[in-house]
Amino acid sequence: MENMDKNKIEQIVKTRKQAHSYYLKKSKVYQSFVDMEQNTYKDGELSKKQKELIAIGISVVINCESCMEWHIKQAIDDGATEEEIIEAIEVGIEMCGGPGTASARFAMNVLEYYKSDK
Repeated sequence: MENMDKNKIEQIVKTRKQAHSYYLKKSKVYQSFVDMEQNTYKDGELSKKQKELIAIGISVVINCESCMEWHIKQAIDDGATEEEIIEAIEVGIEMCGGPGTASARFAMNVLEYYKSDK
């Protein structure tokens, strides 16, 4: 993994944590979003892990690097294997076509980042 992507991933995590702390205290709308997120990713007919894998594919399609970082980490924490995450990324590539391959490169670097234990 390129050092530039490692630094980018670490900055995404740092910025997300800062913004989360700030908005959680100051924004009812943000709190509502967090509540919705927590309800969305609860186990139901689909497991939380399955939902995170879906979110990874969507993150690739919309090219949201922060989303890729978050949902890949969540999927890992929920027991997703490297192979499952790669398949979710591949679904995103297929749904997006060529541009999805650019997003997929970042997603693969996030996966490598979390595999290497920083």
